[in-house]
Amino acid sequence: MPTEASKVSRAGIATSATGERHIPSSIRPDGSVRKEIRVRPGYRPPEDVELYKNRTAEAYKNRGKGGIPGADSVSATPDPPSAAANKNAKRREARKKAAASAPTKNDAPATTTSTNQSLTSTEPVKQEPIDPEVEKSKEAKKLAKKLRQARELQDKKEKGDSLLPEQFQKVIKINELIRQLETLGFDSNGDKKSTEAEA
Repeated sequence: MPTEASKVSRAGIATSATGERHIPSSIRPDGSVRKEIRVRPGYRPPEDVELYKNRTAEAYKNRGKGGIPGADSVSATPDPPSAAANKNAKRREARKKAAASAPTKNDAPATTTSTNQSLTSTEPVKQEPIDPEVEKSKEAKKLAKKLRQARELQDKKEKGDSLLPEQFQKVIKINELIRQLETLGFDSNGDKKSTEAEA
């Protein structure tokens, strides 16, 4: 009989100092003694077999617990900036100060070059509001294109071809697209209505 049990597994199998594996003797509830049972070498009971852990499943289970990738932790102390970073920071601050002081110098003499004048004259053009008629015509073009595609899908369906659910949704929205075109003042072909063109 083995002398010392060095390690006991989940199934209750003890490994002795000599390397023998056995289930130790125990006492039943009625008081009788259960004999020690030897375990064959190499046998692993199902309780001792480790479960296979899929790396992807484990990562999915632990998602959100690791923090944001690339983000510094709160307790981390920031490294002192390098000399180049300090130099760049000073340049940025100088540019900000120069930009802030430039608009306040409106009373300075007009000695700007023609290239600077052309640059400043193009900037306000970009910021001007867009003509609502142009905006309406762009929207009408988009809607007319969607309507044309939906009608093509409808013809395809009438010929007997099967449609995907997304394509079927487009066919259903034909009347809605026509209504939107009419509210913009265009007919179902995307052309401007003649009554509004005369008015």
